Amino acid sequence: MPAVVLRDLDKRPLEHALAELQALVEQHGHVIVLCSQAVPAAVTQRLHTLRSLLESDRIALFRPDLPPLGLAVLARQLRQLASCDLSPGVLASAGRLLVHYIHSGAVLGSVARLDRVPVGLKAHAKSWVPGSQFAVVAHPEPQLVRVGPGATLAGPEFSTWMLVARGQLQSDWLASLAKSWSAHGLRETPLPAESPQWWGTSRLIEFCSYLADLSVLYQLVTSVRQSTCHWCGIDVIGDRCVFCSATPPVYEPPAPRALEQRTPA
Repeated sequence: MPAVVLRDLDKRPLEHALAELQALVEQHGHVIVLCSQAVPAAVTQRLHTLRSLLESDRIALFRPDLPPLGLAVLARQLRQLASCDLSPGVLASAGRLLVHYIHSGAVLGSVARLDRVPVGLKAHAKSWVPGSQFAVVAHPEPQLVRVGPGATLAGPEFSTWMLVARGQLQSDWLASLAKSWSAHGLRETPLPAESPQWWGTSRLIEFCSYLADLSVLYQLVTSVRQSTCHWCGIDVIGDRCVFCSATPPVYEPPAPRALEQRTPA
């Protein structure tokens, strides 16, 4: 399934962005919008404005806490699953499930401007030493180590592929990381344009460990219990509808009836 990039939402005239999104909804029926948490607040506000103006429950907004390369991998996985017999609600809900199986990080030449992962004072000081490199995992759990003999990071407990996007940094350490993570192999791709800003430096190599087999992704999604949204009637995974944002109603149990006391005859 093709993906469409909604460019410059915070800079283009509102009516232009509105017409583009409306055309996508009319053409495909439902639209899943993946948006990085690193985008300016004006972009997020514009997305909510467009959804409100269209008064549509067929637009799902999803903002996972993933670095740029991890977000691109998730978008590809959803495109793969879109070719299967999944309903729009289940497909959109699958994004919240699949993020737990994505390990995203980077090898950085400096952590002086890194604000996505906690960085101690010692690491900040070592960041100014020429030739220093740091390995960082931002998702699912923050990790940071200085690259050197014996350095490693906790990785997935299942078989994955590793995707690598090289910036202005040279390092052979990722080969040993892929081996320790039991990756099937390394694949390379161009560095996302947002990566230097996200990681705080252009001297980086971003990496992402992920599930690549469509049959595994499909089995993973379909094995989860599905429910029907009580508000819009669409099938979803989880308790919150990704399209109308409704949550299941809470039914309080009836209060116990007081026992009547009877006076013995």
